[in-house]
Amino acid sequence: MFHPQDIVLITGCGAGIGKALAQAFHQRGVKVCATARRQATIDDLQAMGMLTLPLDVCEPSQVDAVLATLRAQQWRVRMLINNAGYGAMGPLVDVPLQAWRDQFEVNLFALVALTRAVAPQMMARRQGTIVNISSISGVAPTPFAAPYCASKAAVNALSDSLRMELRPFGVNVVTVQPGGIQSAFGDAAGSRVNLAADSPYQPVKAGIMTRAQEGQRQAMPADTFARLAVDALLAPTCPSVLRIGEKSRLLPWLKRSLPDGVLDHILSRRFGLDRLSRPQAIVPGRRDTGA
Repeated sequence: MFHPQDIVLITGCGAGIGKALAQAFHQRGVKVCATARRQATIDDLQAMGMLTLPLDVCEPSQVDAVLATLRAQQWRVRMLINNAGYGAMGPLVDVPLQAWRDQFEVNLFALVALTRAVAPQMMARRQGTIVNISSISGVAPTPFAAPYCASKAAVNALSDSLRMELRPFGVNVVTVQPGGIQSAFGDAAGSRVNLAADSPYQPVKAGIMTRAQEGQRQAMPADTFARLAVDALLAPTCPSVLRIGEKSRLLPWLKRSLPDGVLDHILSRRFGLDRLSRPQAIVPGRRDTGA
């Protein structure tokens, strides 16, 4: 049960899942602090009566400022929802090392930093919930999305460890692994596709773009996802892993049930890799392997 001073702190509320979650909690009468990198993207949430604050999760000073504002207004973070993230796409050999670092900085390390900042107060009160928005891509990886899949697999593993560490202090950890959810994620991922002009994967560029947009195919509306997620998160007992959305149960089941070779074949055909029947010439020195 939430107390009058309790608040839900959500990152990445500018669009998609984050905005829908903020609205769903607000509709349930829960006080929400909605954050996003650009304040303008959450002005509509402020107009609804939510507390909104700018927050780039990769900037420690902004994290400190948000938490200081909440303390000054005597709000207690009862639930932290680590939602901010994005997907870097492309063949591994075409994704610059810096793009890998940026992917993990946002999807993993920023999540760790914010959790480290909030968890001690929850532990002291012996009450609270950490919710990490991961993805089924961290359970059932696909080609052309290695940075994103790897970062979400790391979130899954981190959440499992954290759940055991915080349980003695009365703090719950929930990992949400959405399937396909309608959002701007596909457009954003499409703009972050890494594919060199002379890449051996150029013949299957259409398949790479298909992977970038895959989450939007027959996707669940974000408000439907948010309603189901909030119902579960506010229930007296909540599963440690929530899978909601298109293929959120099917793909992990296939990963668990099928031999690797069979699933590899299915995914390779889905994204056009089967067309690369002959080795493609890689031009020596065509790229700097360090960037």
